[in-house]
Amino acid sequence: MDAFLTAADNALRTLFAQPRASEQTPAHGVPEASLDPAQKKLAGALMRVNHVGEVCAQALYSAQAAVTRDPALRDHLQAAAREETDHLAWTQQRLDALGARPSLLNPLWFAGAFALGLVAAKVSDRANLGFVVETETQVASHLQSHLDRLPEQDQASRAVVARMKQDEERHADQARAAGALELPAPVRLAMKGAAKVMTTTAHYL
Repeated sequence: MDAFLTAADNALRTLFAQPRASEQTPAHGVPEASLDPAQKKLAGALMRVNHVGEVCAQALYSAQAAVTRDPALRDHLQAAAREETDHLAWTQQRLDALGARPSLLNPLWFAGAFALGLVAAKVSDRANLGFVVETETQVASHLQSHLDRLPEQDQASRAVVARMKQDEERHADQARAAGALELPAPVRLAMKGAAKVMTTTAHYL
């Protein structure tokens, strides 16, 4: 019960409170670029998608930590979630700087990710870790695609995305080292399909 109360508190803070980072944003000290309207719109849309990813990360880690009975795994998931909170705050800061808004569907994204996290955690701890590996691997690839698309002069957004990519890759490596189970190909493909729907929708909404 305590674990699920903690998860509920995390949901409220993620969706309705201003996120607070424990570490200074990688964009600190980087001058804001002069972007034309199209560039600014693109950068804002990409950072909105990244913000959605961090909302989902909070949901996934919260659900997985609530279900596992392994204290070491719970500590690992909660530590990763704290780093994802930094990402959430950093992406929110970039949205504010670019004059963009978060996704209107964040409650829906959170609920869906939380449900997926519960399912993965219920299967087994190794499957739980396998879900972390696949999720973070896909996110890192997605962030690389954003680095390819962000305006070159928007160095502040690029600094945030590059650091997030490093952190996600490290989370995947840590989960793999902890004994993650490789997910079946159909599951990985389904996850990619769901992520495609989410990122495409969040780009606009």
